[in-house]
Amino acid sequence: MSLIGNILWLILGGLLVSAFYIVVGLLCCITIIGIPFGYQLIKMGLYALMPFGREMRFENGEPGCLSIVFNLIWIMCGYWEIAIIHLVCGLLFYITIIGIPFGNKHFELMKAGLFPFGISNKSK
Repeated sequence: MSLIGNILWLILGGLLVSAFYIVVGLLCCITIIGIPFGYQLIKMGLYALMPFGREMRFENGEPGCLSIVFNLIWIMCGYWEIAIIHLVCGLLFYITIIGIPFGNKHFELMKAGLFPFGISNKSK
């Protein structure tokens, strides 16, 4: 079932979302200061490539002190817009019954777009 979901996800825009995250993440990695942010964007891009069969969740003991500080910097730098984009996409997918699983994945990406530090991709 996750194979069919991943194929439909890629066709319905997941490939574009993943490519965008990875390219922007690589651009952020050009500067030393941007490496932590670029790594998080690449991590989200790899998740956006094949989201079904995996989930994004906080590690045990996370978010820690450093994760909270980096998440605050992330929000102040304007990356909260990623969460709003995924919120809108998730709500649009929720219009149809068939789109609810895709909306759920956009809501997971929304959570990661708002607080990316401390979240990891885990297989179910």
